[in-house]
Amino acid sequence: MNILIAVDFSEVSRKALDVVRTLPRAENAKVFVIHVAEPDPEFVGWDTGPEVVREQVAAEFHRERQQVEAMADDLRKSGIEAAGLVVQGPTVATILDEVQRRDAGLLVVGSHGHGAAYDLTVGSISTGVIRKSVVPVLVVPNR
Repeated sequence: MNILIAVDFSEVSRKALDVVRTLPRAENAKVFVIHVAEPDPEFVGWDTGPEVVREQVAAEFHRERQQVEAMADDLRKSGIEAAGLVVQGPTVATILDEVQRRDAGLLVVGSHGHGAAYDLTVGSISTGVIRKSVVPVLVVPNR
């Protein structure tokens, strides 16, 4: 069984990595550590402005890629086969697309615990994937 863990580089993402390490079948699974980056502004029709803005966006994408690879490397050091992925797109839909693409049997996400008012007005990634996922979702609390 493949496992996909969606990360945003927060403390709860690190806790989610720790939880994955403790899963009984993680050592026999391939774990995909995925981060959904903001869409490329030119791709979604925004004028990105001067070259310096484009360079900043590229630098941020590069930093995110390094962070994802470091997380995957941490899992590999624990004896778990892992790969890091940075993809762009709408967060919930992109995570669920990657679950299908990677044939994952489990999705792991962190919960930020914003509270009822935030979730009512903005929603949350974990709520979105729970509602739409076709595979089990393990939500790691931020405690």
